[in-house]
Amino acid sequence: MDETRRAQVIENLQGMGLTQALISDPMSIYYLTGYYTEPYERFLGLYLSASGASTLFANRLFPDASAACEDIRTFDDTEDPVPMVAAVTDHGAPLGVDKKLAARWLVPLQEAGAASAFKLGSTAVDNARSVKSPEEQELMRAASRTNDKAMEWLAAQVHEGVTEQEIAGGLLDVYRSLGAQDHSFAPIVSFGANAADPHHSPDGTVLAKGDVVLFDVGCRRDMYCSDMTRSFFYGESTEHQRAVYECVRRANEAAEAIVRPGVTFAEIDRAARTIIEDAGWGQYFTHRLGHQIGLEDHEPGDVSSVHDEPVRPGQCFSIEPGIYLPGDVGVRIEDLVIVTEDGCEVLNSYPKELTVLA
Repeated sequence: MDETRRAQVIENLQGMGLTQALISDPMSIYYLTGYYTEPYERFLGLYLSASGASTLFANRLFPDASAACEDIRTFDDTEDPVPMVAAVTDHGAPLGVDKKLAARWLVPLQEAGAASAFKLGSTAVDNARSVKSPEEQELMRAASRTNDKAMEWLAAQVHEGVTEQEIAGGLLDVYRSLGAQDHSFAPIVSFGANAADPHHSPDGTVLAKGDVVLFDVGCRRDMYCSDMTRSFFYGESTEHQRAVYECVRRANEAAEAIVRPGVTFAEIDRAARTIIEDAGWGQYFTHRLGHQIGLEDHEPGDVSSVHDEPVRPGQCFSIEPGIYLPGDVGVRIEDLVIVTEDGCEVLNSYPKELTVLA
């Protein structure tokens, strides 16, 4: 158990009027204990109490959890974990539960009277995870350096006759050769008009001269995620395509330029969105500017027009404006940034200048 992180979560819980919580998100459990397993349909839970008690509930099929915390309660597939959890909770106080707790466990806990009330307590952990420690920041840098190198490989795969699926299918081996363990999300490889779909899944589309080529990719290295998007053109680019590209690039750089403690997430979104709106393409920037990232590719606390909280040193999030003209062209440019004491550090060094690949 990381006692510093535990103490922060307890402080956050108390600020919400809670003295106990049940955490079921495997990544949050890893964040607090260093223990990770994917439970699938089985129960996994970490109980925290302001009194100091920490209990991990784990199926005996899971990897050894003995180092996770001081109290480990195990069960097998024929045992019901709900009575075990109810035996340690304070029935006279509300229990914070996180957003990952499935109804198949939550409802029986309610029926068992495991607490006086049940409240959504995810933000207690989410807010702690939002600010990365120096060690976490270095892991984020390492993951992004790996992603920069992978982007070099991706750009080199662009040639006549190649398909989106062929490029996407080779990326995992490249990540692993560079020291990463996995994708942080399924890679997006889009040619031509497919790039106007922000979440296009790579298919058999064959590259054609004049196509935009969009790569939105990320790796998981030592548990931490990277995420970056670059857009290129193959063979040639039209004046219209170049105008779209340069507008997105200006929006990306304008947003990064204002990131510093005290500036709100909404103001960062506005800095990028205004440039695209002023160019007449505002209705084609169809998503928020970015998302926080760390142990998961998308973490709570988005960079959007409705998030009025100021950013804090140590927070890490994406800056990814885009313009998506259906049936025509799509461009997105994305970096990750870490908020510093007086600005931000851009984690990606791969160039953003308009590039036509031969």
